Amino acid sequence: MTGIESIKTKSEIDQALKLNRCRKNLRREVGKAIADYTMIEEGDKVMVCLSGGKDSYVMLDILMSLQKSAPINFSLHAINLDQKQPGFPEHVLPNYLSSLGIDYSIIEQDTYSIVMDKVEEGKTFCGLCSRLRRGILYNKAVELGATKIALGHHRDDIVETLFLNMFYGGKLKAMPPKLLSDDKRNIVIRPLAYCKEREIERYAELMDFPIIPCNLCGSQDNMQRQNIKAMLRGWDKEQPGRVETIFRSICNVQPSQLADPSLFPFNSLRAGTADEAKLSLVELV
Repeated sequence: MTGIESIKTKSEIDQALKLNRCRKNLRREVGKAIADYTMIEEGDKVMVCLSGGKDSYVMLDILMSLQKSAPINFSLHAINLDQKQPGFPEHVLPNYLSSLGIDYSIIEQDTYSIVMDKVEEGKTFCGLCSRLRRGILYNKAVELGATKIALGHHRDDIVETLFLNMFYGGKLKAMPPKLLSDDKRNIVIRPLAYCKEREIERYAELMDFPIIPCNLCGSQDNMQRQNIKAMLRGWDKEQPGRVETIFRSICNVQPSQLADPSLFPFNSLRAGTADEAKLSLVELV
């Protein structure tokens, strides 16, 4: 074996080890999220939404991997919404999904023209784009008989949404790992809810997925989400683990320590007498 061949072999081994370690981490986090929130149950038909970005590729890959060893039976149906953005490579996802041998559908809806027509110059497209996309996907899930809709939002997306709502909407809310749609027809799940974005990025790079960039969104600079993302990455660099701690706080809410009277009966709080206090202490003992 020549020196060059030896280096190549060692490099391949290193890549394989990194890939296996990354896959193991993601499988663990996805499996835990599925178990914690009962995301997937016996007999479920899960519609897996693919945008062509790193997150949805990783989600599909890990779900397919877990499907092989899961103690329950469930099916997967991949779906992509072709929104007719100029230059969108229509062949990429069909070719990739065909190579996997998975059931899939491609929906063609020109939401791009609607967004470009309705959104004022200087405004971001994301709000209207996501609403249109969500409505189309929800209807498709009902048509397919899907019992769950899987979206590729990860832990960092959830934390970013928390701060977006706090800073710009005056609300303390994020993205739940499991959601009943407003029309009550669909259950939305986010299997990557516990996964770090950097781990997803690393895995997508190692797997060399055929990533399709979102040119519609990517053409807009200084969006609020990008500002929040930069802020959180800066925090995590200064104090590693801070974003993870923030995410844990979303999972550990104490309404009595906030200020929403619809979540806690502040108006009915009354101080007890000394005798009642003593009685309470006795009961605790």
